[in-house]
Amino acid sequence: MGNCHTVGPNEALVVSGGCCGSDEKQYVYGGWAWAWWCISDTQRISLEIMTLQPRCEDVETAEGVALTVTGVAQVKILTERELLAVACEQFLGKNVQDIKNVVLQTLEGHLRSILGTLTVEQIYQDRDQFAKLVREVAAPDVGRMGIEILSFTIKDVYDKVSYLSSLGKTQTAVVQRDADIGVAEAERDAGIREAEYKREMLDVKFMADTKVADSKRAFEMQKAAFSQEINIKTAQAQLAYELQGAKEQQKIRQEEIEIEVVQRRKQIDVEEQEVIRMDKELIATVKLPAEAEAHRMQEIAEGEKVKQVLIARAEGEKIRKIGEAEALVIEAIGKAEAEKMKLKAEAYQQYGEAAKMALVLDALPQIAAKVAAPLSKVDEIVILSGENNKMTTDVNRLLAELPASVHALTGVDLSKIPLIQKATGAQA
Repeated sequence: MGNCHTVGPNEALVVSGGCCGSDEKQYVYGGWAWAWWCISDTQRISLEIMTLQPRCEDVETAEGVALTVTGVAQVKILTERELLAVACEQFLGKNVQDIKNVVLQTLEGHLRSILGTLTVEQIYQDRDQFAKLVREVAAPDVGRMGIEILSFTIKDVYDKVSYLSSLGKTQTAVVQRDADIGVAEAERDAGIREAEYKREMLDVKFMADTKVADSKRAFEMQKAAFSQEINIKTAQAQLAYELQGAKEQQKIRQEEIEIEVVQRRKQIDVEEQEVIRMDKELIATVKLPAEAEAHRMQEIAEGEKVKQVLIARAEGEKIRKIGEAEALVIEAIGKAEAEKMKLKAEAYQQYGEAAKMALVLDALPQIAAKVAAPLSKVDEIVILSGENNKMTTDVNRLLAELPASVHALTGVDLSKIPLIQKATGAQA
C-alpha cells in the first residue's frame, strides 16, 4: 500500500525507489504521484523565483580603478526533466537560502572576472551592456546546476577615490564650455536669422496683402455665386417642400385608406367570427341534437332490424320444426296408409273377388254422390209423365242397367252378388 502525494505548480516532488528494487525516479510538478510505504522516498524542492543581490566591493577594473558594483538577479530552477534532475541532484535536501548562496557566489565570481576586463567608462556609461555580458557569461555555469537566470541588472556603481565624480566634473566642464559656445553661436545665428526673418516677414506681408485682396475679390465673386446658388437652392427647396408636402398628404391619405381597410378587415373578421359562433350555436342546438336523434333512431332501427332478423330466424326455425314435424306426421301417415294398403292388398289377395266386390260396394255411395252432385243444386225436379207405371218402369230400368255400368267401369260383376241377383230377378 502507499499514499497519493500532490504538489502545486510552484514546487517539484521527487519520488525515489519502487517495487522490485527499481531505481527510477519520478519528477512531478503541478500534479500528483504515488509513493509506496517503506520502499519509496518523497522529497520536495521549490520552483519559486529567487531574488539575489550580488555585490562586488573594491574590484579593480582594466585601468586599475577600484569599483564597488551591486546588482539584482532573478533566478529559478528549470522544470525540464533533465535539468530538474540535475537541480535535484545538487540541491535536494537544501533549503532555499542554501541554493541562493551557491548561485550568488557563482554570479559574484563572474561579475568580478568581467569587471577586471572593462574600463570604468564602459561599466558606468553602458550598464545594460555590462549586465548582458555578465548574464551571458554566468548563464552556462548556472544552467549546469539546473538553474535559469531570468534577469540581471546593475543596481549601482561607485568608488572610494572619487574617480567617477572627477569624470563627472570633467564632463561637466566640457558640457559647460560647449554650452557657452553654443550660446554665442546661437545669439549670432539668432541676429542673422532675425534679419532674414524680418525680410521674409515683409515679403510674406506683401504677398499676404496681395492674397488678401485676391481673397476679397474672390470672396465677393464667390459670395455672388453663393447668393445665386442659395436662391436656386431656396427655390428648389420650396418646390421640394411643396412636393414633399403633397407626398406627405398622399402618404397620409394612403395610411387613412389602409386604416379603413384594416378596420373593414377587422369588421369582416368579427362578422366571420360571429358567423362561426352562430354556426357553432346552430350545430350545438340543432345539428348535434338532430344527429343524436338520428343516431338514436338508427340505433332503434338497427335494434328493430336485429329483432326482425331474430324473429324471422325464429319463425324460420319454427316453420322448419313444424315442417319437420308435419313431414314426420306425413311420413307416419304415409307409412300407416302404406301399411293399410298393404293389409288391404293382402286381404284382397286372400279373399279375391269378394274383397274386390266389397271395395266396389264401398265406393258406390261415393260414385253416386259425385253423380248426384249437380242435382244438389236443383231446388225442385218435376217429372212429367202420362202414366204412373212408366215412371216405375224407368226407375227399374235404371237399376237394371246399374250392374252393367259398374262392370264396365270396374270390371266387377254385381250381378253375381245374391242380393243383386234377387233384385234383378224381381224386376224381371
